[in-house]
Amino acid sequence: MGAIETPTRLSLTVEQYEAMHDAGVFADEARVELIDGVIYEMAPPGSPHHSIVMRLNLFFCNHLATRATISPQGPLKLPPDSYPQPDLQLLAPREDFYEAGTPQSGDVLLLIEVSASTLRFDRKVKLPMYARRGVVEVWIIDVARKRIEVSTGLAEGGYGNRRVVEQGGVILPTAFPDFPVRWGDVFG
Repeated sequence: MGAIETPTRLSLTVEQYEAMHDAGVFADEARVELIDGVIYEMAPPGSPHHSIVMRLNLFFCNHLATRATISPQGPLKLPPDSYPQPDLQLLAPREDFYEAGTPQSGDVLLLIEVSASTLRFDRKVKLPMYARRGVVEVWIIDVARKRIEVSTGLAEGGYGNRRVVEQGGVILPTAFPDFPVRWGDVFG
């Protein structure tokens, strides 16, 4: 009797993923992300999730539009094998608004994931991936518990600083220490 062989997992690169996208493999409305070489189909956002994204988009546009490019649910290219679409990114301003190329980790001033049904995935898979690729600050908004998990201070294996902001709390984003973001600015 022969040995049982284990199938080999094929990991995709950013270039392969972009080629698939350009070839029309994914429908325009498809919510797919490449994370560590694996394509994930993401669930469509529900009302609480979408409401927070819209609230934050308006809030940051009203207060930081001259200091950052606000990118709601836009792509982020993280070579060699990740291409997520975070819920909201504050990017370093560029005159071309990233027409010449998709933002990469060095462009991200603040990245926000709104987690209504994906909290575990965002914490265990996406957050470490963002740290490995050098994203300096990530907020995970826990919709169910109405709290914000702030991760900063890149360290080997992840983020060195993590704090939870609950009702009444205030966050000073690393890139904008003069700009307080209150819990109510996120949850209304």
